[in-house]
Amino acid sequence: MAGSSGLGGGARCCQGAGAGSGAALRASRAPLLLAALVLGGYGLCALPGRCQPTTRVPVPAPAPAVPPHATRTSGTRDLPVASGPGRRRFPQALIVGVKKGGTRALLEFLRLHPDVRALGFEPHFFDRWYERGLAWYRSLMPRTLDGQITMEKTPSYFVTLEAPHRIHNMCPDMKLIVVVRNPVTRAISDYAQMLSKTPGLPSFRALAFLHGLGPVDTAWSAVRIGLYAQHLDNWLQYFPLSHFLFVSGERLVSDPAGEVGRVQDFLGLKRVVTDKHFYFNATKGFPCLKKAQGSSRPHCLGKSKGRPHPRVPEAVVQRLQDFYQPFNRKFYQMTGQDFGWD
Repeated sequence: MAGSSGLGGGARCCQGAGAGSGAALRASRAPLLLAALVLGGYGLCALPGRCQPTTRVPVPAPAPAVPPHATRTSGTRDLPVASGPGRRRFPQALIVGVKKGGTRALLEFLRLHPDVRALGFEPHFFDRWYERGLAWYRSLMPRTLDGQITMEKTPSYFVTLEAPHRIHNMCPDMKLIVVVRNPVTRAISDYAQMLSKTPGLPSFRALAFLHGLGPVDTAWSAVRIGLYAQHLDNWLQYFPLSHFLFVSGERLVSDPAGEVGRVQDFLGLKRVVTDKHFYFNATKGFPCLKKAQGSSRPHCLGKSKGRPHPRVPEAVVQRLQDFYQPFNRKFYQMTGQDFGWD
């Protein structure tokens, strides 16, 4: 049992290593040696200028061990600061797409669930910052307790060629959520966001088509994102279809409780978020929360959500509907869901 009592046990082992007549002889000489050292030191310090008054330097106490749930503050006082229970984990579920599909709304709705902890911003790790490494990625995550799910959402993952391979390398069992929306209305919504940031943009028609109403310009991101079947093909090289849940962006507006219920089932969670949590905001045109996370007040998404769309000529809309139709039908077949966009 030596050593079972920590430092004390270790000290007793060291003492036992020198037992015997040699140890007794050294013990008998110890007082003589000590006396000689004291007298010699006194004689040396008696000489003028040999010894200066000294101050006692306190021996610093050992630094406290940083607990697993502590982080360090930046700045001069680099001290451990407790930041709550739990630990940072890699996500077990990701909302990977799509932009302007309703991903922010879904994330806010899911955060009402006590067993979901989600990052509040888009980390863009698997598309922009992969070289920073997995340790950096995990350091961004909220702390979770056992039984809670860690999530993040970055809609551009779905259209990033390298993302599925990178995610699979980290976690081949990842649950993947894709919020999809009619690709034509999604493209117009995407354009509305671009226009709000860059008011001088060419018209939607000029960007969506080559040479007037010529071929559709699939190089334009607003059009390319809506080719859902092509993007899903890439993901299915790494993940089986059973790892995906496809959420209807339209039904997320018309029946938020129903779609969020499907997501809770997919994540293996109890259906805590129900229709009692929502009300429809006619001004914005989509559902809002009766009580937001950590608040007793109603909450709607930011002013950038639900912004009015620019008017697009019906001929342009119809041309895009015709263009997307075969891609939509292939997507329905791949997912086993008819989203009713045609």
